[in-house]
Amino acid sequence: MSDRAAAQRLLDNLGQVILGKPEGLRRVVVGVLANGHVLLEDVPGVGKTTLARALARSLDLEFRRVQFTPDLMPTDILGAAVLRPGDATFEFRPGPVFANVLLADEVNRASPRTQAALLEAMSERQVTSDGITRPLPAPFFVIATQNPTDFEGTYPLPEAQLDRFLLRVQLGYPDEAQELAMLYGQQRAHPIDSLAPVADGDALRAMQAAVREVEVAPAVGGYLLQLVRSTRNHPDLALGGSPRAALALFRTAQAEAWLAGRDFVTPTDVQAVAGAVLGHRLQLAPQAAYAGRSPAQVVDQVLAAVPVPT
Repeated sequence: MSDRAAAQRLLDNLGQVILGKPEGLRRVVVGVLANGHVLLEDVPGVGKTTLARALARSLDLEFRRVQFTPDLMPTDILGAAVLRPGDATFEFRPGPVFANVLLADEVNRASPRTQAALLEAMSERQVTSDGITRPLPAPFFVIATQNPTDFEGTYPLPEAQLDRFLLRVQLGYPDEAQELAMLYGQQRAHPIDSLAPVADGDALRAMQAAVREVEVAPAVGGYLLQLVRSTRNHPDLALGGSPRAALALFRTAQAEAWLAGRDFVTPTDVQAVAGAVLGHRLQLAPQAAYAGRSPAQVVDQVLAAVPVPT
């Protein structure tokens, strides 16, 4: 089975569990193919946690879930050294971050200190504790869920944390027909209980390597860079896209093109993923926020203003 066939089977497998959201599922798979972390942001009950579980099961990867709460400590995620009574020495006990897929459930309910515990793991795929650096398993990616930040009892993720997420994905509600199918589909058992793997870690790494080989012509690379740079001096923004945002857009466009069956990136691929890559990295200026503007509107405006290469 080819790498692209395995990716399509992965999408089909996820579609058995999350009904009526093909675009959202595609964005999540694109993020994984680009070897990035994904932030699922939406109201409770639309399947964010279920999607993370289904992805890990479909790829036959080790999965750990951490429920983020205000009293969660960094050591609850990373692990800690514990005393061995027998010989009075300390032994490091790995935390749940030492897995292939870490679900940070309701990540915005933990304190900023605990949220920051993930920064090194997400950026460098390693954990440093007591002066010793330990690599994380490969592949490794974080899927974090969060409710909108205006809900009670949440701590908005800081810009440095948001910038570590390759994509932000919103699922939304299913349409009436799909919601009715969901009701009857879970009448006797949840579809995830019978979900079988369609690939494994080696297959995923092969797909990620293939994505990195997708060609990005200089004209297209320059186009996506101009999109990012245009956000840095936009009058509605106090904070535009960073160089990390440009790299994220580059890699995500490669994954989008590869999943579409091509070995080269087009401006359409860049446009398709620009909102999911850039939206959560932009900070509105106060006057724009008071006027009811949104980062998504700014991204649309930038896409309309920057000339598309032919």
